[in-house]
Amino acid sequence: MPRSFDTPLPIDAVLDQLSRTLADHNAAVLVAPPGAGKTTRVPLALLDAPWLQGRKIIMLEPRRIAARASADRMAKTLGERAGETVGYRVRFGSKVSRATKIEVVTEGIFSRQILEDPELTGVAAVLFDEFHERSLDADLGLALARDAQTGLREDLRMLVMSATLDGARVAKLLGDAPVISSEGRAFAVETRYLGRKADAPLERQMADAIAMALRADPGSVLAFLPGAAEIRRTQNFLGERIHDASIEIVPLFGALDAAVQDRAIAPAPTGQRKVVLATSIAETSLTIEGVRIVVDSGMARVPRYEPDIGLTRLETVRASRAAVDQRRGRAGRTEPGVCYRLWDEPQTASLPAYTQPEILSADLSSLVLDLAQWGVSDPRSLAFLDPPPAPALKEARGLLGELGALDGDGRITAEGKSLRALALPPRLARMIVDSHRLGAGEEAADIAAVLTERGLGGDGVDLDFRLDQFRRDRSQRASSARALAQRWASQVSATEGAPAEDTLPSTGVMLALAFPDRVARNRGNGSFVLANGRGAAVDQASALARAPYIAVAELTGTAANGRILLASPILQSDIELRFADQIETTDQISFDRSAMALRARRRKTLHAITLSEAPMALAPSADTARVLADGLVDAGLDRLPWSKTTKQWRDRVMFLRKAEGDAAPHSWPDLSDDALAAQRETWLVPALYDKTALKELSAGDLSEALMVLLPWELRARLEREAPTHFEAPTGTQLAIDYEAEQGPTIAVRLQELFGLNTHPSIANGAVPLVLELLSPAHRPVQVTRDLPGFWRGSYAAVRSDLRGRYPRHPWPEDPASAAPTRRVKPRGT
Repeated sequence: MPRSFDTPLPIDAVLDQLSRTLADHNAAVLVAPPGAGKTTRVPLALLDAPWLQGRKIIMLEPRRIAARASADRMAKTLGERAGETVGYRVRFGSKVSRATKIEVVTEGIFSRQILEDPELTGVAAVLFDEFHERSLDADLGLALARDAQTGLREDLRMLVMSATLDGARVAKLLGDAPVISSEGRAFAVETRYLGRKADAPLERQMADAIAMALRADPGSVLAFLPGAAEIRRTQNFLGERIHDASIEIVPLFGALDAAVQDRAIAPAPTGQRKVVLATSIAETSLTIEGVRIVVDSGMARVPRYEPDIGLTRLETVRASRAAVDQRRGRAGRTEPGVCYRLWDEPQTASLPAYTQPEILSADLSSLVLDLAQWGVSDPRSLAFLDPPPAPALKEARGLLGELGALDGDGRITAEGKSLRALALPPRLARMIVDSHRLGAGEEAADIAAVLTERGLGGDGVDLDFRLDQFRRDRSQRASSARALAQRWASQVSATEGAPAEDTLPSTGVMLALAFPDRVARNRGNGSFVLANGRGAAVDQASALARAPYIAVAELTGTAANGRILLASPILQSDIELRFADQIETTDQISFDRSAMALRARRRKTLHAITLSEAPMALAPSADTARVLADGLVDAGLDRLPWSKTTKQWRDRVMFLRKAEGDAAPHSWPDLSDDALAAQRETWLVPALYDKTALKELSAGDLSEALMVLLPWELRARLEREAPTHFEAPTGTQLAIDYEAEQGPTIAVRLQELFGLNTHPSIANGAVPLVLELLSPAHRPVQVTRDLPGFWRGSYAAVRSDLRGRYPRHPWPEDPASAAPTRRVKPRGT
């Protein structure tokens, strides 16, 4: 039988069932709503279980504040202080002793514990609290614990506890473990929808809603905002609205000192009210005494990893339905309450059902390295509720290979084990190791502390300034962070020995050792392009906006238009020295359309950024010919030096192609602009082998180049069937216009056709020439495709008109039998 407690909680109703289940099974799932008491009651209820046999219970919490608060509350229930029967282990602080039987640890701490001791020596049970939050460390911890349970420790008990979770999925993952449900007890919470104005700042609307709630309802307020920046701005707006000394406004987010966090969750003094402005840190595990009003912005800030550019950015998104239900429940933990929501009621149905598991959107490099330490290269062999995405896994393996942490088969190397030992993301561990070799291990460790602990050193964008503030900070949190950084530096020093160099690198260099893909070049006005191709900007008021190069630690926003949150300047000479193996020198040939010529430049690049470029001499070659040909085609084939003869030759070929059609046995080539562009390799590129500009290509060169497109067997036919000229009966050579809209055309003085009683044609007689008949003064008279018909018909009217205007020219009544002439009549006739 589980022990009894003085203060009843809803979870008490299932404690006996839970005790019996864990006596008979090594895994179970407990689903209990917020406020049921599972976090602080279940571990205590299991203290007297026979299977415990003097060993410990480990309970995982997603956040440090929840780990400390739950341990303190359980210790208080036993009439003790944290560190006796109940203790906790978190980053920057632990309270445990030999007497400790329940250890509350953060999920990351547990992952390291089980990796260092896969048998979990001295541990009887592992409890996963608030598993619905689905952090990466929780998923990893569960997978490793289940693997240890099935392979090494069948007696190890595993209990997964959650308020909003599909218990059946987890139960199946744990070998069809029993599922126990607690109805819980939640006081009634009235929900009021306020809507949200798209054109007003979120923080101002939240401040208005909180002020209104304080006037309308008694009790303290818990307000949910996406992040620390929004909390600070809301706090400022509230300071302008609330002047009641009995109302205390306190922030609550992860980057605050433990003492400040503890003050936020402590009950308000008698006769006073409290307004707690919190991130999602307060959704679960914490009960803030006296809160009966919740004001929910409906927003959350979540990390999103982009494998294609290797960046994790913070994204503000709408909270899930499960999350807003959790938030709403905070108002009914100890008495009936009210929840104000900054959206319209119909929008609730459109919210995502659950918060996306972190494993689906996180940088997986640490997970892959941890699995390699475990001896697993394929995560699918472990019990993950959601398998890690293949693109992120590929990116992580590639990065770890570059860092020397994994070998070609995906096994952890000695270097990888050294990096893992630092309990840091692999990039930052690599930074400390490499910086130590340059004589700056301690400085790099400080950088790692600032990057992993949000808010240390303030929120300035210049990392050097933030480091200076961090080193001056005398708070307990900063002191603990400095002590941890010193341990990292000492670890590296112990394994690496004395530094190879003693010239201290700059902060920018050390940062770039971790993130060479985030070295960035200034494009002007504080706009930068990163080595990974991403664009980002820094506040123009910052000195960094004028730095030619920076190394970026943090940024947010879209891939094309990011905002730099933390960076440090770096010199070009340092980039070229430290990353010489990644810098490429290329000779770039480009087409200058304004000059219609090639230009050559020698460029030095670090991935997507150009470090330097300069003009260089250009020698023509087959490669330059292709670039020039492409440029000329893009500029338009009409820019080429077409002579009248070449244009006509092209028109003649196209005329015969159209006349005979594609189905002809020996079809004529397509010489349209599109076809010529597509065939540039055949005719234009060879003509440009010794040229670098359009001006070097003559009309004769162009004619010769195009001639290769016409097969030999068609060249004689071209002259025969599409001649360049028509010889009039007088012997005059008349150029045939193949471009004319009405078809191949000649313009000829009427008298030169006297005596011709058949109509001229080409293409073996298949196509009649269009005749533009001219007067003796070369004025248009008539257009005909039937010369004999013209002689018999309208010639009489033309003759009548023209003989009056040109009396000295012959105008016979029967032109078909008259002699052609270019001359006037002799005088006197």
